[in-house]
Amino acid sequence: MKWYKVLDNNGLKYPFLMRAKAGNTSVCLVGADNEVYALATKCPHAGADISQGWCKDGKLVCPYHRYSYDIQTGRGSPGQGDYIKTYPVEMREDGVYVGVKSIWDIFG
Repeated sequence: MKWYKVLDNNGLKYPFLMRAKAGNTSVCLVGADNEVYALATKCPHAGADISQGWCKDGKLVCPYHRYSYDIQTGRGSPGQGDYIKTYPVEMREDGVYVGVKSIWDIFG
């Protein structure tokens, strides 16, 4: 797994929702309750950019059809039957890092 710095952590103001790049992967960063979560940017329901949505009650809400996903697990709300990918996040002294697996992680 490769770790990419996506944010400086000095002066982070919670809550926040933004799109960032972790290498070649776009991620949706959610800052809530003094934690940072990284999820896929594309809603699996209609393909919308979910980073343009909002966060409410621990759920990331898609701006198009209001589908919602748990920010910790990526699991869709009851009745949806879908999920979005989540990525590991590390808070380091110099910033916020997101881990992205590559094809080589499978064979390594």
